[in-house]
Amino acid sequence: MRVMALDIGEVRVGVAVSDPGERVASPVCVMPAAEVTGCAKPFRRLLEDWEPELLVCGLPRTLAGEEGPQAARIRKEAARISDACGIPHVFADERLSSAEAKRSLREKGLTEKEMRGKVDMIAASLFLQSWLDERARAWGIRGANRRAVS
Repeated sequence: MRVMALDIGEVRVGVAVSDPGERVASPVCVMPAAEVTGCAKPFRRLLEDWEPELLVCGLPRTLAGEEGPQAARIRKEAARISDACGIPHVFADERLSSAEAKRSLREKGLTEKEMRGKVDMIAASLFLQSWLDERARAWGIRGANRRAVS
């Protein structure tokens, strides 16, 4: 099963996908938030190209593990996207994913301006990879035998 991660921001949405065996997450692109939340044609085309069976949406949490101030907005947007495209969704802790993405891009020598279009998709791939790894540990199995869980 292929899984797509969405790092939903107010301006941009970072997109990442897993391989069909659910082992590796890869960044895909960054899209304008309005195209994703409105399930516009460019986002629908992305869904057709990748054919995800599940959306994993990053949920902001505080360092203490509680839902952050943006969590209610993200929950609402994720439900809207899921309903519009007919793909179920779950949430993953996105705590520190953007900071880690920026650190990684800085290490590669990118400036703040060069990072702008990349941070969100890298962050999506980071929390998707964590979600995939945790799921594999919880199920104790690998590959296509796993099924969607919330």
